[in-house]
Amino acid sequence: MPVVSAPDWFVAALAAPRDEDEVQIEGTPVHYLRWGAPGRPGIVLVHGGAAHAHWWDHVAPLLAQEYCVVAIDLSGHGDSGRRERYPTELWAREVVDVAEHGGVEGPPIVVGHSMGGWVAICAAAEFGDGLDGIVVLDSPVRRQAPEELAAAQGVAFGPLRTYPTLEDALARFRTVPDQPTSLPYVLDHVARTSVRKVDRGWTWKFDPRIFDRPVPTGELLRRVRCRMALFRSEYGLVTPDVGAYMYEQLGRIAPVVEVPLAHHHVMLDQPIALVTGLRTLLADWEHSRPQRRS
Repeated sequence: MPVVSAPDWFVAALAAPRDEDEVQIEGTPVHYLRWGAPGRPGIVLVHGGAAHAHWWDHVAPLLAQEYCVVAIDLSGHGDSGRRERYPTELWAREVVDVAEHGGVEGPPIVVGHSMGGWVAICAAAEFGDGLDGIVVLDSPVRRQAPEELAAAQGVAFGPLRTYPTLEDALARFRTVPDQPTSLPYVLDHVARTSVRKVDRGWTWKFDPRIFDRPVPTGELLRRVRCRMALFRSEYGLVTPDVGAYMYEQLGRIAPVVEVPLAHHHVMLDQPIALVTGLRTLLADWEHSRPQRRS
């Protein structure tokens, strides 16, 4: 994968100052990145399965003018430690603990993509009184997230391979599902931050065991105890009927927002539209009173 040129806004976003830290949670170090000053209201960004915090490097700085923005590496992902098992409830706990350790003032807003959307929903069910809200990005309820399905079918995310050179590893990088609309400069950055150096070359940062766990069901939506919004990509996995089902399970009070032209990995092909949607939603949430289930 050759180095590709990028527009000025993307270069500036990657150059934005940020901190990184980790916190021990049930015996495992959980790594995170932070943009914006501690002590502000906060946003926690949660990646999808086999992804990592750097998927948000070009998104987080565009939200950090008013917020303390934290991007987590869930255990088993990125630069965090590994566990024997990865229950969704423990990942939800990691999200809440990282928000506190990262200096978020007050209840955070959790934004989760794909499998990370399930983590956000679980956090809202388990710790909803301590969250200001959650935003779920193209997380399909009633079926597995695409990365989980690919792992179950054995078509991706099997035993980790080691590649002799960085270029060999980058040439093998694929998203699941693959989408040809991904911006090449974003995809290049994500690929380069998805590998780590080992003794015999380069390998991926995730633990394949992250997919060996039960898949949450739609019943979890009925336990959400904070306000919630659903973002569906126009060409993503949350089809209108799935969005309607989630809307019903949430008590018909969660807005469903479609991101035009976006595919499943919305931060890879429509990042500016995503940021615009999030900014609009957050501005409304700052000045409105959340609806409650009837």
